[in-house]
Amino acid sequence: MARPINLILIHCAATPNGKSLFRGKAGEPGFQTPAEAIDGWHAQRGFRRDPAALPRLNPSLRSIGYHFLIYTNGQIVTGRHTDEIGAHCQGYNQRSLGICLIGTDKFTRAQWESLAYLQTSLAGKYPNAAWKGHRDMSPDQNRNGIVEPFEWLKVCPGFDVSAWLAGGKRPLANHLYEEVAP
Repeated sequence: MARPINLILIHCAATPNGKSLFRGKAGEPGFQTPAEAIDGWHAQRGFRRDPAALPRLNPSLRSIGYHFLIYTNGQIVTGRHTDEIGAHCQGYNQRSLGICLIGTDKFTRAQWESLAYLQTSLAGKYPNAAWKGHRDMSPDQNRNGIVEPFEWLKVCPGFDVSAWLAGGKRPLANHLYEEVAP
């Protein structure tokens, strides 16, 4: 049975902008995908997927907290199944999905395009879900109804999700990672 989703949260991996997180070469010992790297980080933090959920999707990712990741090349990969409760934002996991962009605050054009595609796709499936950044879930310490930068517990995802949506889902100024030719 599908669980109700009323919130979709965008995160960043807090890794160097533009760096892929792929390690080694495919098919060789030691090769690791970004999803596997993040799964390892989440295992170290004590995250665990429900063993009953593992056979359904990505059984080798035993700890990953996100439902989707967007690699620097724009590839969208799954972590947890959308029916599985995530481990990406304490207090909000029960009714949310988590999307993680590899990087910190500047993302490749391919990542921005994939995020826009994923947002359109998920908005069709979950039309009543609010879209927020992880930082937007910080407590409103001064109780003025606005979570302001000084109240953020994290800066994740490194950009204003509401501004991105209002701007037509185009890359935000100062948040586009572009390789600089030597």
